[in-house]
Amino acid sequence: MASSIQLICTPIGNLGDISFRAVQSLKSADLIACEDTRHSSRLLKHLEIERKELIALHDHNEGARAGSLVERALSGERIVFLSDAGTPTISDPGYRLVNACIDAGVTVEVIPGPSAVITALAGSGLPTDAFYFGGFLPVKSGKRSRILEEALARAETSIFFESPYRLLKTLNALRDLDEERSICVARELTKKFETYHRGTAPQILEEFEEKTVKGEITLLIQGAGREKRKARNEGGEARQDSASISSL
Repeated sequence: MASSIQLICTPIGNLGDISFRAVQSLKSADLIACEDTRHSSRLLKHLEIERKELIALHDHNEGARAGSLVERALSGERIVFLSDAGTPTISDPGYRLVNACIDAGVTVEVIPGPSAVITALAGSGLPTDAFYFGGFLPVKSGKRSRILEEALARAETSIFFESPYRLLKTLNALRDLDEERSICVARELTKKFETYHRGTAPQILEEFEEKTVKGEITLLIQGAGREKRKARNEGGEARQDSASISSL
């Protein structure tokens, strides 16, 4: 049997979203690497999976610990990694582990599952044919404004994670940049108090007015549209044609 390490996608809220395949992999694992062992222990308890060796693998120790996990996989052990919620490596640890596996010839097997990005996009009502994911928005207001300007200029729907403590500042920045652009704030996805807030920045600001914003936030911004994408593609083709002519 070829050596492999499995990346397991875990629920982003509702524990019922764990896949049957993921449960089977966890049951057969010799070692479970976790972004947070306390968080993963609660999931394993819910799944009635006991007596498993757990080790922490997070941003601060991944570089040092990835090699030892690869060695254990090469020795024949079944190794899985799960981040706290969603897909490992997507705004979560796992990137260094994946590359250590690739370098050592260890197969990386991803067991798909819940994703806040795709869930929010599907429920947003914004165009889904193409999208850009930018991870967490910057903390500093100047850099955050620049990223938002780029999102508004982009042809595709843009998706970001944002802190509930900064959401109102971000919505105010969007209002100042383009008060008519459609956006969506997806909050607490798959959890009991899941909500979608759709509209323009001024409209959504009214919904959150005089309220304390809580929960995990996914922010979506409608793109500038298909015509801009078409113009951009045509511009690229024109540049390629020009380059081809100049090389003759």
